[in-house]
Amino acid sequence: LGVTAGAYILTLFATKHRERVLGLILVSPLCKTPPWAEWLYNKVMSNLLYFYGMCGLIKECLLQRYFSKEVRGSAQVPESDIVQACRSLLDERHSTNVWRFLQSINGRHDLTESLKKLQCRTLIFVGENSPFHSEALYMTSKLDRRYSALVEVQACGSMVTEEQPHAMLIPMEYFLMGYGLYRPSQLGCSPRSPLSPSCISPELLSPESMGVKLKPIKTRISLEV
Repeated sequence: LGVTAGAYILTLFATKHRERVLGLILVSPLCKTPPWAEWLYNKVMSNLLYFYGMCGLIKECLLQRYFSKEVRGSAQVPESDIVQACRSLLDERHSTNVWRFLQSINGRHDLTESLKKLQCRTLIFVGENSPFHSEALYMTSKLDRRYSALVEVQACGSMVTEEQPHAMLIPMEYFLMGYGLYRPSQLGCSPRSPLSPSCISPELLSPESMGVKLKPIKTRISLEV
């Protein structure tokens, strides 16, 4: 499982070593060279880091990139615990390492041609408010539809794993069932998740109730486990 730049690294590894990868779970993935707007944005942040270090403006830019407005808060609503924790973690990061990260992400290569040859199962999550939303849609369009599925999470930024992890449970359970890594108990309930499909009414499984929008892309999963 990889998020944004981590998803790019995992995808790159999978394209180069296809025999060693069975499946990918990607969150707000990157797969193309950065568009000019993102490149310029990263360049400005890199220059600010170089001259001023991890200043407040840099933190705000990074938080806006990874979290939605709902959790970042406003003048009337305080920011969530998740954002506060992330802000504290940014205080602990060396500005030089963040600068190197931005330089690397700005120099990434296009994986479009390699994606067409990727045949491992791929499950993609992306928040509808993520700045990488369009790139996730683009990546899904280039993958083989027999092996891939896309889940768009409403009112969420790039960090679906932090903002709305509950929206990932059911898609991930079905994804893992294809590998025999998850077996429902005799009662038909997931031992780890109260959101198992057999434990809740069908009405609650609607995309609106789950807070997700499921794209009509079928995942090649065998239900005989």
